[in-house]
Order: sequence, then C-alpha cells, then structure tokens
Amino acid sequence: MALGKSGSRPPSMIDVARHAGVSHQTVSRVLNHPEAVRADTRERVDRAMRELGYRRNAQARALKTRRGGLIGVVSQGETDFGPTRMTLAIEEAAREHGFATALSVIRDARPETVAHTLEFFLGHGIEAIVVITPVPTIAEAAKQLSKKIPVVIVTSGLWPANNMNVAGIDQELGARRAVDHLIEQGHQRIAHIAGPSDWYDARGRIIGWRQALAVADMTAPEMVEAEGWTAEHGYVAAQTLLLNDEPPDALFAGNDFIALGAIKALKEHGLTVPQDISVVGYDDVDAAGYFSPPLTTVSQPFEEAGRAALELLLTDSRGLMQVPQFIGPELVIRGSTAARS
Repeated sequence: MALGKSGSRPPSMIDVARHAGVSHQTVSRVLNHPEAVRADTRERVDRAMRELGYRRNAQARALKTRRGGLIGVVSQGETDFGPTRMTLAIEEAAREHGFATALSVIRDARPETVAHTLEFFLGHGIEAIVVITPVPTIAEAAKQLSKKIPVVIVTSGLWPANNMNVAGIDQELGARRAVDHLIEQGHQRIAHIAGPSDWYDARGRIIGWRQALAVADMTAPEMVEAEGWTAEHGYVAAQTLLLNDEPPDALFAGNDFIALGAIKALKEHGLTVPQDISVVGYDDVDAAGYFSPPLTTVSQPFEEAGRAALELLLTDSRGLMQVPQFIGPELVIRGSTAARS
C-alpha cells in the first residue's frame, strides 16, 4: 500500500520508524520529549517524517489537554493469546504517548451486553475506543458507537465506516502464503480444516486458501469446518475429513491447535507427518516449534497490529481512512511440511 502525500493512506508512526530505522519508542520520544534523543537520531526521524509527509494528529493533542487522555480498550473474552498480545501492545503504545487505558473484556457477545459495555465507556471520560474482535456482533456495536466517539476496530473482515477506522492482520494473505508453500512442495490435494464460520479470521483464511488454489489452477478438495479452535475440534474435524475415499496429501489448518488435533487423527489413521501428508497451521503459538513434528505455520504480527490500531487513533490526521490498515503475516517453515515424494 502506498504511503505519503500522494499515497492511499497517511503515514503512521510505525511507517516513520521503519523509514528511519528506529523503534516506535524512539519516534514517540522525538515527538514528545525530543531533548531525550540524540541529535543525529532526532534528525534521522525528522527527515523520515518530512520525506513521508507525516503529520501529527491534532486530535491526539486535544485528548491530552481536554481531560485525562483516557482510551478505552475492548477485547472479546477469549483465552487465545493473540488478543491478549494485541491488548498489551495497545496499552504500551498508549503509555508511550502519555495516555492511560481502561480495559473491558466482553465474555457475553449478545448485542445488548456489548452495547451496554460500550455505552458505559461514554459516561466515564473515555474519549476514544479501540475494539479487538473477530466476530460480527461486537464489530457491529462498535460501528454504531463510532457515530458518537472515535473508534478503531481491530479485525480482519470490515472496512472503515462512520467514525471508525480498521486495523488488523491480513488473513487472506497469510492463508495464501501457507497454501503457496504447499503448492511449491508439489502437493496436489490441499484440504482445509477451517475455524468457525462466524469468525472473520476463519472466513479470511478460507478465501485465501481458495484464492491460492485458483491461481495454481487447482481444484479445492473438501473443506471441513471445525466447531471451535481447540485441538479437540481439530481432531474431530480431521476424522470427518479422513472419511473420504481419497485423502488429501496436504492439510492447511485454521489455527495451530486445530493442526495439533488433526496431526493426532492423521497418525491414528496410519499417516505420517510430513512423509505422507504435510500440515500447515496458523498463529505460531509459543509451543508450535515443539509440536511433533515442529509445526510449519503462519506467524501473526499481533503486537504490530495492536500498535497500528493505536497509531490510527492518535496520529491519523485525515480522519476516516478509505481502506483498512492490514499488516501481512509471515510463514514460518518447520518440520511438518516436506516435498511430495
């Protein structure tokens, strides 16, 4: 995506840091406490801001001066480590900018519960909200709230609307990279065990799987939708997949835990990973390198997505973005994939 004065979106602090070859914290110090930064580093950051056409957001400064600069952070009540890492990144980035955060975890995603939680923020000095959600219920409530207060939603299935900007991780791209790797290894029948279809992430990964196969002029074999994201769900879904007369020679799993359960089912079915079938997961959980075999997977930049969300909230000087700010994940190749023999 193009950046800068003639680009499709204004540059963020993340872009400035990359261009200058420094950390986000250094750029923040140059903007807020320049006296604490070495002169040569300060000049490099200043030059990067000029070259990119970076402008500080007046809204961010107004937040600081009007009240306490309190930013609300809403996260769905999942135990998955991704939202937790995003939340911590948002809190850290907010602190670097001199803002405090108030966190609300939503475990009950019914519309009335979500609306009540978000409306609660309005009466308690919250001036802007970051909402981390993979499901439409919370996203729709955030979209409605954005008519009253600046909102950035971290998700993968929405576009900006009202006063709501969107940041997140490009799930379609991640899936394409996973499937492209399997295609490059010579696999022909690349099946997919998807996560629950009411999750934006699962939908994006299905689209990416199909896109990669279509580009390679390959027919998509059967897809099985797991009922959840756990290893048990992956195990059950793989049992269903293996009922086919012609099993796949590669499997793209909706996440690492689904892959873990699927590998157990494959082994019980007499298939060895990766000799008989290659498996790719998604997320790169902390234990992925210790699976048996170590799991090839897609690593999601959770922290970078969290920071990007806050940057949109505080440094976007042009209001509503025209497109989401999605960050590309990377493929991590380990022992669960191999060339087709």
